[in-house]
Amino acid sequence: MKITAIVVAIAFLFIAATIYNLQNKKPTTHLVEFTAPFIFGRFTVPESNPLTQESVLLGRRLFYDPILSSNKKVSCATCHKQALAFTDGLKTSVGVSGTTLAFNSMSLVNLMWGPKHFFWDGRASSLEEQAIIPITHHDEMACNIETLIVDLNNDETYKKLFKQAFGNISAQNIAKALASFQRTLISANSRYDQYLRGEISLTAIEEQGRKLFMAHPDTKVVLRGGNCIDCHSQFLTSGFGTMFDGFSNNGLDNDQTLQPGLFTLTQNEAHRGLFKAPTLRNIAVTSPYMHDGRFATLHEVLAHYNGGIKRSKTLSPLIIEADNIPKTQNDHISLNLNDDEVTAIIAFLHTLTDEEFLANRAFSNPFIAENSDD
Repeated sequence: MKITAIVVAIAFLFIAATIYNLQNKKPTTHLVEFTAPFIFGRFTVPESNPLTQESVLLGRRLFYDPILSSNKKVSCATCHKQALAFTDGLKTSVGVSGTTLAFNSMSLVNLMWGPKHFFWDGRASSLEEQAIIPITHHDEMACNIETLIVDLNNDETYKKLFKQAFGNISAQNIAKALASFQRTLISANSRYDQYLRGEISLTAIEEQGRKLFMAHPDTKVVLRGGNCIDCHSQFLTSGFGTMFDGFSNNGLDNDQTLQPGLFTLTQNEAHRGLFKAPTLRNIAVTSPYMHDGRFATLHEVLAHYNGGIKRSKTLSPLIIEADNIPKTQNDHISLNLNDDEVTAIIAFLHTLTDEEFLANRAFSNPFIAENSDD
């Protein structure tokens, strides 16, 4: 009898577990319409967080919902506005505390390529980790995750969306949903992209700027260049993805004022002052520039490389060496571009603006769409 009872109990548990798993089964409705430009190279999506229609839909809603903040006034979109290529236009962002944050808001674009460490100082090693850090940060969104989970469970829409996407509401699944949405933020239809596809021609000044962008200056063969490609990969225009190749000290400060940067993550002194090379996609709408937003315009950025570089122990050798006139031992570090070349490079940078991306309804605030339908 005892054996029969045990068998019945096991069978009951098996049936109950099967029913639970079927009811909470993750969807298989992958984003069939999702495409990525082959020219950007290979990318990977975590096996533990496949791109599905349900997870992206949920992530988009969470991204725009101030429910993720302690005061219910700040959302991810507060610091990442679509019209500004998911930046916020501020020197450094401001969260729920009202305190000015340490860093400029980075553009969220083409995140499946380039460095696999996120934030200016590389402190997050995945998009899932990157998504959850601001939610709990005391100055950014200052949200208690357990309280957030209760709030989401009290919302019938979120209960339904989480059940469809993941089965249940958890901190891990909140991060997965946000990361899924952010992986879909692909910008690949700028004038530069259209040029690469052979659909248009660049103007003379844009073409001059493109050539300067792609060239490392070499006075031995009279090759003038802007040295941009050494840190901003050709098609993605972001940092390179191997190890920490996407991080660089670009001469903003000397040793006395050098900020930690990547050192915060690695504790390697060779990484002090190295920051993530951001994508230059849509750069014309993402001012101000650098990790601390110190430059208001692209002209100021070019002026930095053209004469404002400061020496430090970890300054990139690619910057030290790059010059459009022959160097002597005591020369000040400078690209020595002329005014026409600066103008040409900026003209090329404007070809990286993707108007379709900036207005794509698939990336827009879903709450506005819902209200407009009422």
